[in-house]
Amino acid sequence: MSLSKSLVRQSHFLGTKIRNLRKRNHLTMEDLSARCIRLNPDYAPSVSYLSMIERGKRVPSVDMLEVIAEVFQKEPAWFLDDEPEESEITPDKGNRGGISGMALEPSFLFSNEILQIAIPEMLSQTGITGRQFAHLLIRAHQEKNQNHFPDLERAAEEVGHKRLNLAVDDLIDIAKSLGINIRWVNRTPQDVVDELGVSAKQLVTSFFEPPTTIYLNEILKNYPTRLKYDLAVYIGHCILHSKEGLKSVLSVGHTNSWETNEPAHSSSELNSKDILLAWRDFESSFFAGALLCPKVPFRQLLDRSGYEIDVHQKAGVSPSVAMRRMTVVSPYPHWHYFDAYGQNKLKAVYRGNGIPLPWGNMRKVNDPCQHWAVFRRLSEPQEHSSSQISILNVGDEPRIYCCESVNMTDPAGNNRVLCAGIDLNPAIDAQGGDARQIAEELKNSCVESGGSTVIPRHIKKEFTTIAKILNIKWIERGIETNARLICSRGAVCPRKPSCYSKCGS
Repeated sequence: MSLSKSLVRQSHFLGTKIRNLRKRNHLTMEDLSARCIRLNPDYAPSVSYLSMIERGKRVPSVDMLEVIAEVFQKEPAWFLDDEPEESEITPDKGNRGGISGMALEPSFLFSNEILQIAIPEMLSQTGITGRQFAHLLIRAHQEKNQNHFPDLERAAEEVGHKRLNLAVDDLIDIAKSLGINIRWVNRTPQDVVDELGVSAKQLVTSFFEPPTTIYLNEILKNYPTRLKYDLAVYIGHCILHSKEGLKSVLSVGHTNSWETNEPAHSSSELNSKDILLAWRDFESSFFAGALLCPKVPFRQLLDRSGYEIDVHQKAGVSPSVAMRRMTVVSPYPHWHYFDAYGQNKLKAVYRGNGIPLPWGNMRKVNDPCQHWAVFRRLSEPQEHSSSQISILNVGDEPRIYCCESVNMTDPAGNNRVLCAGIDLNPAIDAQGGDARQIAEELKNSCVESGGSTVIPRHIKKEFTTIAKILNIKWIERGIETNARLICSRGAVCPRKPSCYSKCGS
C-alpha cells in the first residue's frame, strides 16, 4: 500500500506521535514549524496547521509528513498506526502524580462531544452514581497535583495566622467573626445500610441553616478534635465560597463527610452543579486541614516527631486530619492514605504513589487481599499503631511499600482503620540503589517462604538509610517485622499456593 493511501486509513495516532516527539524533545510548535521551514518551506506546516494535525483535526500530505519525519529522523511510515508502542502514544503528562494515565487515542473518540455522550452511558451501565463519579474526578485531580493547592493553603494561613493547635474557642471566635451563629442540639447515632449493603452507625455531627446558623451536636463536646474539624470546614466554606452552595449536614459513619440529602436511590445522572458542589466541599475540607495543621509549623512538628502517628495529640487534631496532612506537607511526594470502614468501604483515598486499591467503594470486591494492613487490622483490631513492609506488583514491576496503620472508633461507634504509607522504590533509586532488584529479591523470598519473609540484613541496611533520610520512624519498626506479599486482587495472588484459589469463580 502506498504511503498516501495509508495516510487516509492509518493516521489515527499520527498527531499524537508528532506531539509526543515534539514535547519529548522540548520543542514548541513554533520551534517545530521553524525547523520544517528550514528544511522545505514549500511543504512545512504553519503553527496553526501543526496544531490541527496534533489534535487529529487534519491529516498532513505525504510531502508535509516527510518534512516532519526528517526533523525527527524517522521514517514516514513510523507515524502510521500499525500497532504503535504504548510509549509512542502515551503523553508525559499521563504519568504525572502517582497514578499512571492512559493515552486518549484516537483523539477524535475522546472529544468533548463523544465523552459527554459516553460518560452518562458508562455510569448508567456500571451503576456508578453521578456523585461517586464527581468524587473520583476530584480525587484524580488531587493525585495529579500531589495535594499541592497553594491558594487554599494561603487562604487558611490568612485566617489562622499559621497557628498550630488552635483551641475550640479560637475556631468559635473565627466563626463568629465571619457572622456565623452557633447553637447546640442533641442527635444520637442511627442505624444505616449503605449502597453496598453494609450496616453501620451514622451520626449527624453538625448542620447549617441559612443564612448564618451552625447547629453542633452536643456529643462533639466529648470529641473536641472532630468539633474543631467541623468548625474549620464551615469556616472554609464561608471564606472560599461565601456560604454559596453550603450543604446542610456533616456526619460520620459509612457516608461521605458532606451529605447531599439525596434520595435513597442515587442517580447515575451527572450534572455540572453536582460536580461544582462536590468540588467546593473538597476545597472546604482541604482548607480545614490547612487551617488546623498549617504547612510549615506542622512539617516542623513532624520532623521533630519522626512522622509518628501520635503527633496528632501535639497538634490537637484527629489522627485522620494529621495523617492526611502528612501526605501534603512532607517533602517526599510518594504517599498514600486510606480511611477504611470495612470490607468494600474505603471512605477516603489518596494515592500520590499510584498504589492500586485493595478494594473500592463503588462495587463489591469478592477477593480483596487479606494481607493488606488495613484489611488485617479491620479483622483484628489492635490497640497501638503498627507498621508493615509490603511487596506488591504494580503492572509488571514489584514495588515496596511501608505503611503505618491505626484502629479508631468514630463518634458514631464505628471501627475504622487509618493507614498512611509511602512507596520506597523512588527513595531507594535516589540513593543509588536498585529498587527493582531489591523488590524482586524480597518478592522471591516471600514466595519461597509462603508469603512473608524476614528481611535480609543487607536490605534492612538499605531501608534503615531511607528511614533516616526521610526521618520516618515507622519504617525502622516495619523492617523488624516480616515483609509481606500483597496483591491488588486475589485473582493475581503471587503466593504459591495462591491464598485465593477458590475466588476466581
